[in-house]
Amino acid sequence: GGMPSGNFDKDLGNIKVTESANALKEVTVTAEAATTTLALDKKIYRVDKDLSTAGGNAQDALKNVPSLSVDLDGNVSLRNGAPQIFVDGRPTTLSLDQIAADAIESVEVITNPSAKYDAGGGTAGIVNIVLKKEKRLGYNGNVRAGGDSRGGYNFGGDINARGGKFNIFGALNLNKNRNISEGETFRQNFSEVLPSNITQHTDGKINGLFANGRAGVDFLLDNRNTLTVSGNYTRGKFRPSDVITTTTDNLFSSDSIVSSTYIRNSQQDRNFRNLGTSIAFKHLFPRQGAEWTADINYNRVKFMGGSDFSTSYDNGLTTQEYQEGKGNGQFITFQSDLVRPITDRFKVEAGVRASMRRNKNDNMNYYLSDGQWINVPNLSDHYKFSDDVYAAYTQFSQQYNKWGFQAGLRAESSIYSGALTDRDSSFTIAYPISLFPSFFATNKISETANIQFSYTRRVNRPNFFQTMPFTDFSDSLNLRRGNPALVPEFTNWLELSYQKIFSKGHNLLISLYFKQARDLITSYQFSEYNEQLGKDVVVTSYDNSDNAYAYGSEFTLKNSFFKWLDLTTNVNVYQTQVDASNVEAGLTIDRLSAFVKENVQVKLPAGFSLQVNGEYRTRASFTPSNNNDPFRGGPGGQSQNTAQGYTISNWFTDISVRKDLMHNKASVTLSVQDVFRTRKNGSYTETDYFVQDTWRIFAPQTVRLNFSYRFGKMDTSLFKRKNMKQSMQGNDMM
Repeated sequence: GGMPSGNFDKDLGNIKVTESANALKEVTVTAEAATTTLALDKKIYRVDKDLSTAGGNAQDALKNVPSLSVDLDGNVSLRNGAPQIFVDGRPTTLSLDQIAADAIESVEVITNPSAKYDAGGGTAGIVNIVLKKEKRLGYNGNVRAGGDSRGGYNFGGDINARGGKFNIFGALNLNKNRNISEGETFRQNFSEVLPSNITQHTDGKINGLFANGRAGVDFLLDNRNTLTVSGNYTRGKFRPSDVITTTTDNLFSSDSIVSSTYIRNSQQDRNFRNLGTSIAFKHLFPRQGAEWTADINYNRVKFMGGSDFSTSYDNGLTTQEYQEGKGNGQFITFQSDLVRPITDRFKVEAGVRASMRRNKNDNMNYYLSDGQWINVPNLSDHYKFSDDVYAAYTQFSQQYNKWGFQAGLRAESSIYSGALTDRDSSFTIAYPISLFPSFFATNKISETANIQFSYTRRVNRPNFFQTMPFTDFSDSLNLRRGNPALVPEFTNWLELSYQKIFSKGHNLLISLYFKQARDLITSYQFSEYNEQLGKDVVVTSYDNSDNAYAYGSEFTLKNSFFKWLDLTTNVNVYQTQVDASNVEAGLTIDRLSAFVKENVQVKLPAGFSLQVNGEYRTRASFTPSNNNDPFRGGPGGQSQNTAQGYTISNWFTDISVRKDLMHNKASVTLSVQDVFRTRKNGSYTETDYFVQDTWRIFAPQTVRLNFSYRFGKMDTSLFKRKNMKQSMQGNDMM
C-alpha cells in the first residue's frame, strides 16, 4: 500500500546547484511503529517493540514471531519446516544465541522465496534478521545491562554516527548464560531373550560466556554509489554438565524383576571463535528502481572442546571416558544482483552467486584402563567436507492494473564431498545442474484486500551431522550416527494467500499450502550390537524416505482494541503423510497436526506495559528443524521428520512488564519465561524392537530484569550529504 517512492524521489542525474543557507526547523514525528507488518511475500515483525526479549538473544526474539517456532536447542521452524537464517539479507554462521535481541530491529519472514534466493539451505523459506543501523543524521545509540534469576548477566551497546559521506556503526555485547535443564527417557525393550524397561533421568546445567563485536562503515561515494565494509568477531565458551541416572529392570520369565542402576557424570568444555568480514557495493542507476549490487562475504570459525564422563555402577565399579574434538571451517560467498525496470510496469532481475564451504573436524574418544587412556579407534573420527553451490537466476515482473505477475528460473550446480581423513572412505554427492522455477501472481481486490498464488521448487541438502559416519555416544541410550549415502530432498511448494486489512488496526492473513517432498530426509532408529558397550543399542540415523506430503492452512490475525490492547493470533493446521516403506516395509504415517500462538500486549498507565505470549503444539511427525550452527548442538535437534512416531505436544506461557523512564529514553523490563514449567520438548518412537518416550525441559521459570538507555543527537549541519535516496531505501546490502 501507499504511494510508490517514484512519485516523490526521482534521480535527475547530476545537477549543479548554488548553496543557499536556510535554517531547518526541527520536525518531531511521534508514532508507535507497528509491531507486525503483513506483506504478502513476507511478514515484518518489529522486535524492538517486543518487551519479553529485553536482555535475551535472537532465540527469544524469534519465538514470539507469528508462524515461527523455536525449540529448546534454538532450532527454528517456520510452518513446520526449517528456514534459512539470514542476517541483513545474507546467510550467517552465527547461531541465534550469539545475536543479542537488543541489536535486532526487525525480523522478516519469507514463507515462499522466489528464484532470486538460494534454492537450498531451508525448504521452509527464509527468516531475515535485520540489525539496527540508524539512518538518521547525527549520532545515536543505546547501552543496556541486565541479569537473571539463574545468575546470568548481559551488557551491550551500539552506536551509529552519520555525516556527509560516511555512516559508521558499531556494537559490542557480552553475555553470561547460566541455565538448567531436565529430561527423562523411558524405553520398553522387546528382546526375545530378556525383555527390559529402562528409565533414564538427566539433570543438566550449562554455563556460557560469549562476547561479540561488529563494526562497519558505509562510504557514500556520490549520489549513486555506496561502498560498505564491515566485520564481526565472536568468542565464546560453553560448559555444559549433567548427571544421568539410568535404571534397568530386567523382566525374567519367572515374573521376577532384577534392577540395576548406574549414574554418569559428564563435564564438557566447548570454545569457539568466529571471524567475519564483508565488502558490499551498491550502484543506483538514473532510472527509478534500477540498481546493481555486488558483495563478498568471508567467515572463519574455529571450535574446540572436550568432555569427561565418569560412570558409577551399583556394584561399585567406576569407568571413565574422555572425548575431545576440534574443528574449523571457512565459508565464502560471492553474490551480484541487477534490478532493471524496462517500463513502469515491467521489471527484469538477474544475478549470480557462488558459495564455498570447507570444514574439518577431529574427534577422539578414550577410556581409562589400568591407569592408561586407551583410544577407541573405530569411534574416533577425523572428518572433512566441502560443499560448493554455484547459481544464476533471472526473473521478470509485470503489472497489469490490479494484477501482478512474477516468473523466475534459477539454475544451481552443487557438489558435496566428505571423507574420513584417517582412512579411505570419501563420498561425493554431485548435482551438475538443477533447475528451480518460481511463479507468483497477485491480485489487488481492493485498497484493503489482496490475494496471491505462488509456486516454487526448492532443495534441502543433507547437513554435516546428517552425513557424518561417526557414532556419537554422549547419550548411551540414544546413540547417533550420520549416513554418508543421504541424497538431497527436493520439494514442490504451492501456496494461496489472502490478506484483508480492516479498519482501525485489524488485519488478517490466510494461507492455504501444499508441500510435496521427494527423498525426504527422515530420522530413523534401529537396534544393533555394539562391541564397545558390549550390548544391544539403539542408534538414531537418517535415511531418504520415498515421499512426503503436507497440506494445511494458516491464519494470522492482528487486532488492536481501545488504543491499549494488541492481539496477534496465529493458527496453523496441517495434514501430513510420510511414506518410508523403502526404509522398512509398512513404514508409513498419516497425521493431523496443529499449533496455535497468541501474543497479547497491553498499554497500562504511568508508562507501564504488559505482554503475554502463549503457544500450544500438537503431536507431529513431519516437522523438519535445522540447527543453524554446525559447530555446536550435536547431531540433530529434538524435532525431526520420522515415520516411526511423533514429537510430543506441549504448551507454554511467557509474561513481561516494562516501565518507560526519562521521557521514553530509558526502560526497565521484567520478564518470566515458561511461567508454568510446561515447555517440554520430546518424542515418542515405536519400532519392532522397542517403544520409547523421551522429554526435555530447558531454563523454565527464568526471571530476567533488564535496563536500556537510548541516546542521540540530531545535527542539521550534517545535512551536507547528497545521497537522499540512501535514507529513503535504506542500506540493505550488508
